Amino acid sequence: MSEKKNQLDQDLIRQLAALLDETNLTEIELERDDFRVRVARQVTVEAPVSIGRAAAPAAAAPAPVAAAEAANHPGAVTSPMVGTAYRSPEPGARAFVEVGDTVAAGDTLLIVEAMKTMNQIPAPRAGRVTAILVEDGQPVEYGEPLVVVE
Repeated sequence: MSEKKNQLDQDLIRQLAALLDETNLTEIELERDDFRVRVARQVTVEAPVSIGRAAAPAAAAPAPVAAAEAANHPGAVTSPMVGTAYRSPEPGARAFVEVGDTVAAGDTLLIVEAMKTMNQIPAPRAGRVTAILVEDGQPVEYGEPLVVVE
């Protein structure tokens, strides 16, 4: 008898899952006597998130360098995580670096915020900043080139 009940339960779950798709619902719950089943699907919604940072002034715009070209550059500094890149320590403050600046190994190039934690991105070596590939407040992906230090 339990095999038949198990098959009925599986059929009900499949029907509820199909109903989710048909109706664009994200969750259905059904309860009868001592039987309860909940079918849900995870929906990913991408929405812009603003945390109140001031926009970068026009003079601080990144150098026009193709991201694909920069990704292969030996001096490219890439993002170690998914997050939001910030060029200054706080809104309205001076940027950590500008194109043409000379940096020492370990100097902070920018910050990537991930899960409410501000992570400093250090220069891996001494050199001159030849390109800044992100804007202040821009979402970044893991491995995305951020700055070029030659």
